[in-house]
Amino acid sequence: MPDSDLVTMGGDLEPSTIVNAYRRGIFPMEPASLPGVIGWWSPDPRGILPLDGLRITKSMRQSAKRYEIRIDTCFERVIRACADPSREDAWITEPFITAYTKLHEIGWAHSVEAFDRDGELAGGLYGVRVDGLFAGESMFHARRDASKVALMALVDLMRASGMTLLDIQWCTDHLASLGAVAIPRLEYFSRLADALENNPRAITHRRW
Repeated sequence: MPDSDLVTMGGDLEPSTIVNAYRRGIFPMEPASLPGVIGWWSPDPRGILPLDGLRITKSMRQSAKRYEIRIDTCFERVIRACADPSREDAWITEPFITAYTKLHEIGWAHSVEAFDRDGELAGGLYGVRVDGLFAGESMFHARRDASKVALMALVDLMRASGMTLLDIQWCTDHLASLGAVAIPRLEYFSRLADALENNPRAITHRRW
């Protein structure tokens, strides 16, 4: 993450602080060089995944038949899997797990989960919803394509719910291969403003 994307440091991870940050186009993450410090980021360019731009391969469609999608049934398991310290560029610490689990409990943070035919959690993702925005935070997979299938489900859920903006923070090569694009910060702010004015059907546990 470029230092130029770091807006400020400090503050807290209370629900109101985090949600208000997303409303302003910033999000928290510890800087790699300063563990234990809360950094607030606003990337330029900003990664988004257009809801009509997800690239679904034949392999992904076949994989989707092997998994059952569930919503908000095991949020903490998903975020802890995403926080696995053995993963490259792992950044999700216990304070973040506690903070986002609390956001989940009060209805702001959500998980999309892919279970295999044996009923085991095979992959998933989590993020924060504010009106028409879903801010994707992280995803993981323990089985082939499980996180991609969860992403497919998220896009379908967002479109069905009338949401408009899927924020992915930085546009990595992996996400770009799935259809993500990088846009200028000012364009992101414009799209964010539109998404926040859009108040689609409310999300509740196990239901979008």
